Amino acid sequence: MTSSITPLAQPAPARTPPPGRRRALLGISTAYFMVLIDTTVLSVAEPDLARSLGSSTAGLQWAFTGYTVVFAALLLSGGAISDRFGAHRAFRTGIAVFGLGSLLSAFAPNLWTLVLLRGVLGAAAAAAVPATLSIITRLYPVPAERARAVATWAAISGSAMACGPLLGGFLVELDGWRAVFLINVPLAALTLALTTGTLIQAPRGRTAIDWPAQLAACATLGLLTDALIALGSGSTLHAAYSGTAALALAVLLVRLERRSTAPVISAALLRAPGIPGLLLAGAAVNFAMSGMIFVLPLLLQQQWQLTPLMTGLAFLPMSLPPSVNPLLTGRIVARIGPAKPVLGGLLLLAAGSLAFGAAILVGAPYAGLTVGLLCCGFGVSFALPALVAAVVTTAPEGTAGAAGGLLSSIRQVGATIGVAAMGAFVTVGHPGTAPSASTHPLALAELIPAAACALSALLVARHRKVTTLGR
Repeated sequence: MTSSITPLAQPAPARTPPPGRRRALLGISTAYFMVLIDTTVLSVAEPDLARSLGSSTAGLQWAFTGYTVVFAALLLSGGAISDRFGAHRAFRTGIAVFGLGSLLSAFAPNLWTLVLLRGVLGAAAAAAVPATLSIITRLYPVPAERARAVATWAAISGSAMACGPLLGGFLVELDGWRAVFLINVPLAALTLALTTGTLIQAPRGRTAIDWPAQLAACATLGLLTDALIALGSGSTLHAAYSGTAALALAVLLVRLERRSTAPVISAALLRAPGIPGLLLAGAAVNFAMSGMIFVLPLLLQQQWQLTPLMTGLAFLPMSLPPSVNPLLTGRIVARIGPAKPVLGGLLLLAAGSLAFGAAILVGAPYAGLTVGLLCCGFGVSFALPALVAAVVTTAPEGTAGAAGGLLSSIRQVGATIGVAAMGAFVTVGHPGTAPSASTHPLALAELIPAAACALSALLVARHRKVTTLGR
């Protein structure tokens, strides 16, 4: 006689995380930290680099923008490259090239070799960065676990803003500007060691990549940057040639995009209500931040004769908030939506730019600059995390990934133009000299990022009711 009693259902066994998952996450986070730190670590080395290679202000601008031009343009197709060839292949290849390119940069014999190698680093970063989130998604398929993993990834990589200038100052004092690049070699090796094995492997896909349009985007941004740098250095004819060529290539890019079956820039995204304003806001944030990061070391080391390490410490009022405040911003966004943090951050950046310019205008000591630096630091830390949330949630269904990639690319475009535009108002000199014939033009130039941030705030506020920005 069989029993009619049904045995109690046993609870499903707890899912055991695959071994090595935390190690892989640490490796991915280290890689993103390395890529982000490379956008700021060179700033403190500007005077030493100029003395060593005999560079003008225009040369220093290219040493910076050689990285961000290529990074910005190739980020547009970074996700497609990751999907096409496999995220782990794109990631590990990008990191290996980044490490090798950094080693070669440390031994660059002249400025233009360094600029070329900086472009290689930008391409390597554009291959690796979009693959990081794809790999995290495969490592952590459960949403709650994935959220915690992304928070860890963001916390480690977010500290790059605070570490960059400080680490750069220490390395420059230790062994000059070349040491700034050598630090990437062990970081790249550590990343590759932590991400070995089959755990992060992903299959190849069939995602199409429009290489002609991608190359046209790179060339357009490069020529636009060249025109701005040439204009700032007084080479009007050069600027006219580069500007005309940039315009012609921009027209070609639009035509290529209209005919393409795999456009570099999604037209649906650009037509979505609110998205253009959010993208402009991302560009304005990086314009203001990168322009200040480029100018400040020249002020501190040339006019006030600070050492590189002291210059790195002087960045802390601006660099610390983005490394700690995003956690608070995340809670605010979860509670009331991204609108107020975005608007508040943009207005803080506008106020910080004006305060920074006013301090330069009246010849205030460093303490007078800290107000502007603090405003900019908190402005960035409020605006950027909220902008990511706003763009992803406002984007049309099925385009969130492309929207995030486009925002990252546009931010790097803003950084490129910020260095090119603000660098026009300083000149490289010897310690003890002012960074320009008069600080008045530089002070007035701070009206540009202030106006860009204020205009972006108006555009974002205008579309609050038709996007998910409002709550």
